[in-house]
Amino acid sequence: MDLLSNPEVWVALFTLTALEIVLGIDNIIFISILVSKLPKEVQQKARLIGLGAAMIMRILLLFSLSWIIGLTEPWFTILDQEISGRDLILLVGGLFLIGKATYEIHEKLEGHEGHASARVAPSFMSIIIQIMLLDIVFSLDSVITAVGMADDLEVMIAAVVIAIGVMMVSAKTISEFVDQHPTVKMLALSFLLLIGMSLTAEAFDQHIPKGYIYAAMGFSVFVEMLNLRLRRPAEKPVHLRAGYTGDTHEQSVAPDTAP
Repeated sequence: MDLLSNPEVWVALFTLTALEIVLGIDNIIFISILVSKLPKEVQQKARLIGLGAAMIMRILLLFSLSWIIGLTEPWFTILDQEISGRDLILLVGGLFLIGKATYEIHEKLEGHEGHASARVAPSFMSIIIQIMLLDIVFSLDSVITAVGMADDLEVMIAAVVIAIGVMMVSAKTISEFVDQHPTVKMLALSFLLLIGMSLTAEAFDQHIPKGYIYAAMGFSVFVEMLNLRLRRPAEKPVHLRAGYTGDTHEQSVAPDTAP
């Protein structure tokens, strides 16, 4: 009751929740790209499991603050550069994001039609494992931010639960919008490249203020919304290659040439 009657706690909760939602945009983009490879009927299930795993991961990390603090301590030194456990996690996660985004861009734009669908389709479990691995990176960054902004564990957990709840409600809409607009999907993949680069830089203590990154992403989204708004209805978007899902022929139909 003391916490609920303290206005500073409510301000901290609101601020931290808003920040968690902004940081969670990375997670939603990554999840939307991955689950688009699955059949339509299981995509929503994969989104909910992925975001649910992110929430559990962040809460567990919040209960392990001493371990989190230990991760920021130097483990070894290479060329006068101190490397901590957090640095290693950020480096691996950043390189994975850069590689994954580059591979996805190549897959959507290069090769013969149907080439990707000829490969083995990813299983539901493999997609979930990829989501959970990146959840560790995003959760670590989120928890370190939360610890720096709030003193009460209850406030931090409440902010995480509320933020993940908002993302669960909006994830399907965002994913469908990204899938329906090829240029938005390419923009989302470029965001993953940018985020991967920033994580890699963080691993080497080259701090890039997140405000700059999200301002650039926000401006790009604003310009793309103007492009979508101004595009004439008769203009049909470019069709990206469909990838691995079973409905490949539906997603990669050539533009209608009928008079």
